[in-house]
Amino acid sequence: MSQQKVMIFGTFDIFHEGHKDFIKQAKKYSDELFIIVARDKTVQDVKGSLPRNSEQQRLKEIKKHFPKSKITLGSLSNKYQIIQTMKPDIICLGYDQKSFTKDLRKKLDELKLINTKIIRLKSYQPEIYKSSKF
Repeated sequence: MSQQKVMIFGTFDIFHEGHKDFIKQAKKYSDELFIIVARDKTVQDVKGSLPRNSEQQRLKEIKKHFPKSKITLGSLSNKYQIIQTMKPDIICLGYDQKSFTKDLRKKLDELKLINTKIIRLKSYQPEIYKSSKF
């Protein structure tokens, strides 16, 4: 497989085996993986409450487990800015990811990223490993 840029997004609160599996699945599509961690304010806006762990704690935890990946916080002003800047070949979504995904294809087309693929990844024991269960 050719070298492709892959991007994933998430809150990654209470980092667990399901998150690790999600990242590992995305890594299979490329050696260059960009992990975008949701900002505290974005999580509050989307989920109605702050995550248990701060954005800095969540960032640090992912870096500890995946030190070779490119890990950064999302933008507070324009959630599509990082996509426009990085121009990923593939965006991998979690099996239950709903935020910002409904019109993602349309938004990518508007950003002239018509060749960027969207791949929905498989769940990993969701009856056990789902952040809402912790």
